[in-house]
Amino acid sequence: MYLFKSIRLGFRTWNESDLDSLMLLNQDPEVMKYFPSVHTTPQCLEFIKRMQKQMAENGHCYFVVEELESGKFIGFIGLLKQTFESDFTPAVDIGWRLSPEFWGKGFASEGAAACIEFGWNNLELMKIISVAPQINEPSLKVMKKIGMEKVKTFNHPLLKDFPKLQSCELYQMVK
Repeated sequence: MYLFKSIRLGFRTWNESDLDSLMLLNQDPEVMKYFPSVHTTPQCLEFIKRMQKQMAENGHCYFVVEELESGKFIGFIGLLKQTFESDFTPAVDIGWRLSPEFWGKGFASEGAAACIEFGWNNLELMKIISVAPQINEPSLKVMKKIGMEKVKTFNHPLLKDFPKLQSCELYQMVK
């Protein structure tokens, strides 16, 4: 069922049956406070299809993450090919989004570390990046905790209409 596991987490691909769980996650204003908006049902369905396509084409995506003990959907953590226009793309990005009930328990850093190992060992990646708005201190903290190093601050081209989010930090890890 799982592509790989960490101590407490299982990582798998997406199914249409994940739509309700994804909608709860992506429609939570607290979860989405560092994003331009909460997501609609069609946006969530499109996300699932995009993850399925990424998985089929590249062998990775932002994976569904479940807590092994309870089997609960806790969000997603994974690797995604980024192609937005910048001087560091295309590149494989590590990202995460978890339900609030799972915040502050080390799941993001545990899951990100497992995904990095998957990237090194199964995908033969040589570099993984991560990007977050400067105001997203929780994500920046995870990047540092998993051993990524800050490369620079930049204005994200996809966030130009969102001044509070546009200034982002780029972190990376090289094998």
